[in-house]
Amino acid sequence: MLTEALKKGSTEFLILSLLEAEPRHGYEIQKLIESRSRGVLTFNVASLYPLLYKMEDRGWIVGRWVEKTGERRRRFYKLTAAGRAALDAQRESWREFVAAINRVSGLGYA
Repeated sequence: MLTEALKKGSTEFLILSLLEAEPRHGYEIQKLIESRSRGVLTFNVASLYPLLYKMEDRGWIVGRWVEKTGERRRRFYKLTAAGRAALDAQRESWREFVAAINRVSGLGYA
């Protein structure tokens, strides 16, 4: 299915985009992607965490454990300067891709 192929190529971009606004934990990232895509994009949390660890190894994000009274411990991820640069590059690539699709399909003028 095309949605699955696009999802695989866009997950890092979506995560970086969500972390641009504020630090978030994995479950929150998963739920935001699902809700903002109106259920079109869904992720298993178990598959999301290995990707977060990989992005952390690349230096794009940094995670830290936060404990709040009465709540379980959560790892919050924050965008780094390298992550910001990666996001900017990916955002430009997606703009070019969408513009090309629009030109070819006749969906719009870009």
